[in-house]
Amino acid sequence: MRSRSLALGAGLALLPALVLQAGTHRPRRRAIGTVRTAREARSIAEQETGGVAVSARRIPLNGASGGWEVDLHMPREDRGWRCIVDCDTHMVFTRTRIPNPPLKARRAQGRR
Repeated sequence: MRSRSLALGAGLALLPALVLQAGTHRPRRRAIGTVRTAREARSIAEQETGGVAVSARRIPLNGASGGWEVDLHMPREDRGWRCIVDCDTHMVFTRTRIPNPPLKARRAQGRR
């Protein structure tokens, strides 16, 4: 009888931990591999700066996988950004202020 109550007490003690664990979300999936497309590079640069990516081109960087040079238009500002995205780390390597590049016609219509 005593062992039953002990087992019941242990089960009730673990119940809150099980409920809390069931409610947690999975952690964000870590990026694996290199940045292979201009779309990925644009997305990374847009998240870092809050601007709108206008162009992206592949450049040599660090001698390994290289990088992407992304020009970003900053709405309601007179200057934009030129970001270098490292392919290996999935992060912005450098940010440089440039004159605000014009939005392409297709993107300008969608942002109004």
